[in-house]
Amino acid sequence: MKNFADLLEALIFSPRRSVKIAHLVRWINQTPFPDKGWGLAALIGELDFPHVKAGVIRQLAAETSDSQLFEYSYDFVGDLAETVALLWPTQDEAETEIPSLSETVEMLQHVAQKEAKALLGNLLDRMTVSQRWAVLKMATGGMRVGLSARMARLAIAEAYQRDIAEIEEIWPLLEPPYDALFQWLDGHQERPSAQGRAVFRPMMLAHPLEEDMLDNLAIQDWQIEWKWDGARIQLVSAEQGVKLFSRSGDDMSLAFPELVQKMNWRGVLDGEILAGTPQKIDSFNRLQHRLNRKKASAKLQQSHPVFLRFYDILFSGDADLRELPLYKRRASLDEQQPFIDHPFFDLSALLEPKSAEDLSQLREECRNQDLIEGLMIKNKGTSYQAGRVKGNWFKWKRDPLVADLVMMYAQRGHGKRSSFYSDFSFGAWKQTDKGEELVPVAKAYSGFTDEELRKLDKFVREHTTNRFGPVREVEPLLVVELAFDSIHHSNRHKSGVAMRFPRVHAIRWDKPAEEADRLESLAEWIS
Repeated sequence: MKNFADLLEALIFSPRRSVKIAHLVRWINQTPFPDKGWGLAALIGELDFPHVKAGVIRQLAAETSDSQLFEYSYDFVGDLAETVALLWPTQDEAETEIPSLSETVEMLQHVAQKEAKALLGNLLDRMTVSQRWAVLKMATGGMRVGLSARMARLAIAEAYQRDIAEIEEIWPLLEPPYDALFQWLDGHQERPSAQGRAVFRPMMLAHPLEEDMLDNLAIQDWQIEWKWDGARIQLVSAEQGVKLFSRSGDDMSLAFPELVQKMNWRGVLDGEILAGTPQKIDSFNRLQHRLNRKKASAKLQQSHPVFLRFYDILFSGDADLRELPLYKRRASLDEQQPFIDHPFFDLSALLEPKSAEDLSQLREECRNQDLIEGLMIKNKGTSYQAGRVKGNWFKWKRDPLVADLVMMYAQRGHGKRSSFYSDFSFGAWKQTDKGEELVPVAKAYSGFTDEELRKLDKFVREHTTNRFGPVREVEPLLVVELAFDSIHHSNRHKSGVAMRFPRVHAIRWDKPAEEADRLESLAEWIS
């Protein structure tokens, strides 16, 4: 348990992706099975303790610390697990032995509901602050150490000197603590077979296109398509059944049951999930309602329909087409379209610009078609290769929209930002019966430097006018230039609008709040 707690600390204080993976590789190499299997499951959110939840932790905190002290501490720290870990009375560490990670997981998974509080309290009594924090983070299911499931699989591949694709393809077959995986990696048994199973294949990704590259593009050698405002997916139809995967290999089938109905056609298709229908595409905001649900009810499926738009084929039956050049794969996809018996799909249309100027004009048209993010530019002669392969696929997104908004609320961040106010709500002016008022239109927590974060945190502390639990209301004085990809109508927000991918573009310390944008001007961008 100590080594896992040390790993979490290293991960949370390592901002760079490569450093996080290096820490995880070292831990995997030094940790025996099944500890490393359970640890990986905890890191990527695949552990569940039915009777050890946040409510149990709050009850323990109430019994071991002054309630007012806890509230003040929780307000400052902003994280339940960290607050309890710091406030918990420390025992004599020299004479204390603690269970291993595997033993801890075993106890927490099988404890009866009436015994959960006592068990957790006993564990915390025997642990240091960092170990308590690790156990409590596992229990609440939110590690927040900046590590994705994809990064965990990359670390496994690096630790065992294996091709990441070999691990990605069998990952959907595995369950914590991944015994079959490590039996294979350690040379004790054959690799789990994906024959006849609906498994994920690593996706090919695109690099952003720099405008100075346009002069060197021979347009006829490139396949040009719209970049739609949807979510990348992979549909796999096999003897086992049909599954839908996200770009990182997460199984999305339960969230979109209507898209994984039984099919006679067999193969693997690469594409996009979009809201609405092919005849009437809806906004990403509508799609977000579905993406945020682990399961979709019949009512939600009806009120928020979705469909798939395919643009590549990786397998046809058992035949692997990934080594074929793109133009042959696309020809195969066109030929097979009549036989793909899926109820909700179409194919991505191919565009035919004649020059770099035509390409630029198409990109300009994206802003007039709000559901299109930009252009996809793919070399027709390339095979399908996992990851971002330089020079093969490009995405050329439209320029973002920018608005001047006023900071209204602030909340502490997580991880290394847990002591800073780093999550902000911004508003635009609206005429009401009471006069000019600010209404919230966006939340943002990225786009600023560490130095700017310290200044923003200082501003929040010095200009707080009210508190609502962990949230602070601030004087409406600071204008921030917010960039965003698009804006849509929304019934969930008081302002009636919601922004797509808002991020801080610039902090306008010089600009008076009364000169910020009005809600009516933002609404003009809604198409």
